[in-house]
Amino acid sequence: MWDYTEKILDHFRNPRNVGTIENPDGVGTVGSLACGDALTLMFKLGPDKRIAEVKFKTFGCASAIASSSALTEMVLGKTIEEAEQITNQQIADYLGGLPEQKMHCSVMGREALEAAIHNYRTGETVVRDLHDEKIICACFGVSEQEVLRVVRENNLTSVEQITNFCKAGGGCGQCKPDLQALLDQELADRQARKSAPRPERKLTNLQRIQMIQDVIEREIRPVLRRDQGDIELVDIDGPRVIIAFRGMCAGCQSAELTRSGLVEAKLRELVSSDIVVEEER
Repeated sequence: MWDYTEKILDHFRNPRNVGTIENPDGVGTVGSLACGDALTLMFKLGPDKRIAEVKFKTFGCASAIASSSALTEMVLGKTIEEAEQITNQQIADYLGGLPEQKMHCSVMGREALEAAIHNYRTGETVVRDLHDEKIICACFGVSEQEVLRVVRENNLTSVEQITNFCKAGGGCGQCKPDLQALLDQELADRQARKSAPRPERKLTNLQRIQMIQDVIEREIRPVLRRDQGDIELVDIDGPRVIIAFRGMCAGCQSAELTRSGLVEAKLRELVSSDIVVEEER
């Protein structure tokens, strides 16, 4: 029995936005019945160019249904540009976490959204042509590019995790040596990037603000949300970054460690080494 959160069970038992839309602006279909999971997602924009209606139909397990349902709630009211920033990890976080063996369901949701946005922008019904890609897992039709993408986006470190996130290696298993070779190369490249000295570059105020906001959104907020916490960027004054913790992080005994060990450390690593993070009092 999978260890499902109450939110997963709620979205599975009471899925939101199931069905179809007449004359949608964008439609995306990913997966296949042969592989056990398939999802069609469609949306319609309102006069303000925000997603006013979104529907889905899926074939799959409780995690697939819950992930699809959660995604539809997450994109409602967003612009196309805002919606396409949603990651599979954010879908999982919205549900309070997915079992790692079911993370491929959140990846499928992200890919369906990507396909629907691509359809809206181009009229094309596919995001990529697999004939132009090297298939690494024949059982599930997973390409080398797709494997590298989930490894990079989710910082994966094992072949087992790759299988959990995109199913590659979950069939006959003959591709596992190739998956391991891809993973070893990516881990080596990752280590080389970490070891390489990063030259400091002078940032404009606008560049600094944008980079700080981006790091908070991509690297810090998802970590805090896993424990029902959050962070608000209050102000930026040169190297001083003033933040406020929200949710379970507000008033937490570990807030000082989180401020210095996570927030300040990440901003110094990815933006500028002179950044000092202060918590609003």
